[in-house]
Amino acid sequence: MIYQKQYPSRHTHHFWESLYHALLLIGGWIRKNAVLSIAFVAAVATSCMVPPDTAYLSYFDFKTLTCLFCVLAVVCALKNIRFFTILARKIVDCTGNLRMASIALVYITFIGSMLIANDMALLTFLPLGFFVLSSTGKEKYMAFVFIMQNIAANLGGMLTPFGNPQNLYLYTKFAIPTGEFMRIMLLPFLASIALITVCCLFLPKDTLSIREECPYKLKPKRTILYLILFALSIIIVFRVIPYQIGLIVIPLVLFFVDRQALRAVDYPLLLTFVCFFIFAGNMARIPAVSHLFSSLLEKNTLVFSVLSCQVISNVPSAILLSQFTTDYQSLLLGVNIGGTGTLIASLASLITFRQYTEHNPGKAGKYILLFSAFNFGFMILLTVLASFLIR
Repeated sequence: MIYQKQYPSRHTHHFWESLYHALLLIGGWIRKNAVLSIAFVAAVATSCMVPPDTAYLSYFDFKTLTCLFCVLAVVCALKNIRFFTILARKIVDCTGNLRMASIALVYITFIGSMLIANDMALLTFLPLGFFVLSSTGKEKYMAFVFIMQNIAANLGGMLTPFGNPQNLYLYTKFAIPTGEFMRIMLLPFLASIALITVCCLFLPKDTLSIREECPYKLKPKRTILYLILFALSIIIVFRVIPYQIGLIVIPLVLFFVDRQALRAVDYPLLLTFVCFFIFAGNMARIPAVSHLFSSLLEKNTLVFSVLSCQVISNVPSAILLSQFTTDYQSLLLGVNIGGTGTLIASLASLITFRQYTEHNPGKAGKYILLFSAFNFGFMILLTVLASFLIR
């Protein structure tokens, strides 16, 4: 009997090739959305220990999710008309040297994080920092400026309830009065401004010259409309009107005016919140975990929350730890200050790292060393300050 050698069919080869490309796409998506992937795994794992039931509905803070969605959608619309780029460029154009331009970039990011959240501020203003430094031949200062912008984004957002995602969650969960919220965060906020300014003063006063004109112009009607929607989203955050109104009005207007803004919303961030709501809710229902976290938070809520951020980031720390303490002042300070420190202490820090390495391949190691030196310095100084405030 003669055996013929069997060759893989064209269809089989095509199947394995398609599978390979599919796995590459999945792997790329997981790397890009690492925190969401981890949150999903954590939610599924704890769901095995606490099977889904009707109590799961109580896990979700729908107002937080709605407010976050509304703010993100309107910010995307403003970005689409280049509102923040034009505003920032005009401010930077008024400066004449490296030191002042860097301070302007950092301050813009600082103020931006108070209004449009830290991650959106970085996505908006880091490209401007790259443009200013690369177009003037000052690329060697990019790591420092990016790190200062990153710290400014994480700490600038601490003053307002909508500046950082964890703020919005805690502000809603504990129904913190707006005046008290800002009182708690005011001194660390001012200290952050002072520290960042001092760091930037060490930059040289090299003359800068950016002669290129900004090719973008604002569209008056859309600008006014989007600013009205932004004001509406802020009013919702401050509990002036029911959040359900924003959930109807803002998506409806953007659907007819700028559907791209709705598509550009950071939905992975919203899904990350959903997964961490499930994870935190399940953890709170596990007696051993509940006892451990409660005892640790009773000893020192501030320090434990700062340390928790270094391992699981500030947003999940806020959601998880809020299940075990009513000391919202210490927790609020901890999860904001804790955004400095390690590279994973804040989702915003990963955005900065990704953008820096895209422009500077092969320099990740030096960046991480400089990043860690500044961030841990800020974390230690601000934690010590906060410990005196809560005595």
